Amino acid sequence: MNYFSSDFKLGILGGGQLGKMMLYDTRKFDIQTFVLDPSEEAPSRFGCNNFYRGSLMDFDTVYQFGKLVDLLTIEIENVNLDALDKLEEEGLPIFPSPKTLRLIQNKGKQKDLYVKNEIPTSKHLRFVGLDDLRESIAKDELDFPFVWKSAQFGYDGNGVKICRSALDLMKLPDVECLAEDLVPFKNELAVIVARSFSGEIKTYPVVEMEFHPEANQVEYVICPARINDAVAQKAREVALKVSETFNHVGLLAVEMFQTETDEILVNEVAPRPHNSGHYSIEASYTSQFENHLRAILDLPLGNTESKVAGIMVNLVGEEGHTGQVYYENIDKIMAIDGVTPHIYGKRETRPFRKMGHVTIVNENMAEARKIAEEVKNSIRVIAVE
Repeated sequence: MNYFSSDFKLGILGGGQLGKMMLYDTRKFDIQTFVLDPSEEAPSRFGCNNFYRGSLMDFDTVYQFGKLVDLLTIEIENVNLDALDKLEEEGLPIFPSPKTLRLIQNKGKQKDLYVKNEIPTSKHLRFVGLDDLRESIAKDELDFPFVWKSAQFGYDGNGVKICRSALDLMKLPDVECLAEDLVPFKNELAVIVARSFSGEIKTYPVVEMEFHPEANQVEYVICPARINDAVAQKAREVALKVSETFNHVGLLAVEMFQTETDEILVNEVAPRPHNSGHYSIEASYTSQFENHLRAILDLPLGNTESKVAGIMVNLVGEEGHTGQVYYENIDKIMAIDGVTPHIYGKRETRPFRKMGHVTIVNENMAEARKIAEEVKNSIRVIAVE
């Protein structure tokens, strides 16, 4: 099929920053894009050919949107799967498929699938709600501390909490959830797998993620991860097994723990471009966003290796600041060689909201890490007073 400078229409469910960055490449290739998002202020609204406002969870909205396009993809997995099922039955190509999304959308089902397929992961228990969880604690089936996760609709650190005592349960919503063992780990790692419709598959290098202790959000992504070759190879092998299990088309970001004994345990996955791959826009031969497009259009996958060391710093709203956004000291970081800011297009900041990221590239990893620290300590995402 002729995708380029033609009548072909690519639909994207979700118009957030991931969609916006995907549109960098659809514009490069001159591919027509239709975007659906519930917000009038969606970051993707200016970069696409046609923007539609509507709920991603409403059957009729998603179904009617799908009828406008020739192929459908996502930038967020929380979408109406019944509508996607009907569209797929009627012949619309959808990647990743609704079947894959059903396995991933519910984190409890995700964990069950890892156990069933002998993919290493932490132990877990599933619950229909808080009363069910409390009963399990009362029966000594579950001990503190543990990691509580909402089974659905978690994002950017929301829907995850470490529970160390019964007091922590009082702050939790009464929703379907799971409890996971709290894993002692050396590093949190991630591997992005690109897989085309024809089955061509490539992995990006293993990255290391450093998280904010309170917000449970990634602060730094470091590529390549500062781990030995044996651990890196093991992580890539586990990621490939996860990819095979989900039978996805497009990108699959596999988040993992490296334990104190150098075992690799899968945490969770995302079937789309991911925060852990943002560095690739500047540091890789082919960005994660371009390879997602190549994969879903069944075009040859691009080179996933890095040209230089890359570090990504997330820009999130400062605590105590809500309102019209202002990027304090952005001019200072832009004066540093190898520093590139990406602003997502959200006009209003609030505490810990993802507002952008900064990529630092350098031939020397130690120097890149030093500059990343300088960037982190310089720029502040605040509200205009």
